[in-house]
Amino acid sequence: MKKLFASLILGMVLLAGGTAALAQAAAEPAASAPAVAPAAAPAAAPAPKLDSGDTSWMLTSTLLVILMTIPGLALFYGGLGRSKNMLSVLVQVFVVFSLISVLWALYGYTLAFGGEGTFFGGFDKLFLKGIAPATLSGALPTIPEYVFVAFQGTFAAITVALIVGSFAERARFGAVLLFGALWFTFSYLPLAHMVWGGGLLGKEGALDFAGGTVVHINAGIAGLVGAYVVGKRIGFGKEALAPHSLTLTLVGASLLWVGWFGFNAGSAGAANGIAGLAFINTVLATAAATLAWIGAESVHKGKASALGAASGAVAGLVAITPAAGFVGPVGSIVLGLIAGVAGLWGVTGLKKLLGADDSFDVFGVHGVCGIVGAILTAVFAAPGFGGTQAADYAIGHQLWVQVKSVIVTIVWSGVVAFIAYKIADLVLGLRVTEEAEREGLDITSHGETAYNR
Repeated sequence: MKKLFASLILGMVLLAGGTAALAQAAAEPAASAPAVAPAAAPAAAPAPKLDSGDTSWMLTSTLLVILMTIPGLALFYGGLGRSKNMLSVLVQVFVVFSLISVLWALYGYTLAFGGEGTFFGGFDKLFLKGIAPATLSGALPTIPEYVFVAFQGTFAAITVALIVGSFAERARFGAVLLFGALWFTFSYLPLAHMVWGGGLLGKEGALDFAGGTVVHINAGIAGLVGAYVVGKRIGFGKEALAPHSLTLTLVGASLLWVGWFGFNAGSAGAANGIAGLAFINTVLATAAATLAWIGAESVHKGKASALGAASGAVAGLVAITPAAGFVGPVGSIVLGLIAGVAGLWGVTGLKKLLGADDSFDVFGVHGVCGIVGAILTAVFAAPGFGGTQAADYAIGHQLWVQVKSVIVTIVWSGVVAFIAYKIADLVLGLRVTEEAEREGLDITSHGETAYNR
């Protein structure tokens, strides 16, 4: 444990140095007063006012995102592993969520949503300084800022937890936490700021309603890098490494679907029509992707599997995330159908081509379908396809903006992930011993078992 705490301190030191170099000046000096006063002063904007309906919806959405992580994601991943590693997967998701929640309050929120930097925010709200129960959010002025902090914190926590599925069943617990702290600091936070906090990609007009780039592509690329760096599981490609409980995986997938309404509809920031649009789009895209996945699977393998249905649902959820508030219901169905087929290819043909042991297909589903969703948002957001954008919306221009945001996310996440894995390996060792891996991480890492033997 001493080595673990020392490692976390190392991450904080790296944070201080890196963010100091990248954080931008908080604000430029105000311009001098004009020599001649205007004929009439503009009418003052109405003062922000708390709305109890919006606040209630955002509190509910925050709870839903927590539900989709613990227990949703934990059970989805746990069922996909072997019984000897079930508990280790649950613990990793649970503790990663806890770690990132604390780091988010200490410095994550201010670096993502404070200041006006290009890549990072500022330190004006370090340790949530200056926020009180009566303080309203600057981003969503009808809800308390504490609620906005909590809501965005759940996004950060689930993003890091998603990566756990790529190197499951062979990674050292302490190294997982150290990697998570480093990657959160230097990949999640800058991308959240660049897209949602007024940084580079947001200024260029990138459309990402609820996290196609920030969450899914970001985590998917980090997962793929992790699968390569940590290495393949013993017996991969030579013996069956089948899921031990598809029942739990389906339960987890169901909880993910339910919780995702907080993820997508909650990103409207209010109890309004856009929340309703994001809500129905989440239903339709997920359902369409489920049907597309099992349909393509039936053609490819001759049978529609329970795992295929669960994976198809997640594929649809991922793909609609960046588009949920920008596209119409029919567009969401088409997007879901495309995502179902793309996700199936991601976990079969593409996975074989890449040769990586991405244990629970983090890249194949979240990475691939996140890319599909982010790019096709540019198409289906057009008013001609039922989208919500203005009449003069140009698909070609927005398509280029979306592609650039995808490329930036891939490169940024990949580089940071590689360095973070190497630091974790150097400090603690990334991988458990061969003996520990064969016996199972439940016993060797936690001294407990998920099931009585």
